[in-house]
Amino acid sequence: MSVSPSVREVLARRIAGEIVLSSKPGATMRKWRELFAVSQMSLSEKMVVSSSIISDYESERRKSPGTRFVRRFVWALLKIDEDRGSRFIREFARLTSSPSTAVIDLREFPIPVRVEYLCKAIKGEIVACPDKFVKEVLGYTVVDSKKAVETLSGLEYSQVFGATTDRALIFTNVVDGSLPMMIVRVSSLKPRVVVFQGARPDEYSTKLAEYDRIPLIYSALPTIEQLVKTLRKLYRIALRRKLGKPVRPPPKISA
Repeated sequence: MSVSPSVREVLARRIAGEIVLSSKPGATMRKWRELFAVSQMSLSEKMVVSSSIISDYESERRKSPGTRFVRRFVWALLKIDEDRGSRFIREFARLTSSPSTAVIDLREFPIPVRVEYLCKAIKGEIVACPDKFVKEVLGYTVVDSKKAVETLSGLEYSQVFGATTDRALIFTNVVDGSLPMMIVRVSSLKPRVVVFQGARPDEYSTKLAEYDRIPLIYSALPTIEQLVKTLRKLYRIALRRKLGKPVRPPPKISA
């Protein structure tokens, strides 16, 4: 069964875009190379470059790669995967063809965003593991907690992490505070922070967060619409900073 060229193109754009926009492009290159299970030697042979060049970029010994090198890097990863039967490309196609209805919004920040800024934007209060040092998140996912409990399978749960687990996993429509944390607790994938919107975390959910040493934040924003709007404004602020443009004052959120 052949893989649609459009799937390869979408995946290529995603990889290239993440590398170019990353504050640590070398680490991002290494992450994608390892996801494809490709060695530095195999990659360098396909790109017709020295393996030391790949190593130097990944370890930040060389400055950020140019767009031409990034295109060659992405082409080589995809070509190696195709030579192996397109295993990773097929998996990507399966994950993106039927995204879970539980996911309301999912974005990768152009630059890391400090947790304190996230808390300020969403009117957040850390209610579990306040002493756990988590400085930054690289993205966020907003999930409808009711649909997550009803529909998320193990494979679909991996979708909520986008490109990285170093993100804020935000549960909305929280009624039973323990159920979202139980989803996190039983999974091998752990977010950097968890956010509840809709109901304050109960005692059991805070205990579950403490077991996994994951900061648990309560957002006082009253609606999902306000929450998503605020997060997208935070994304745009991060993008302007990434591009070196003036940043407007953070938005004030009405109660």
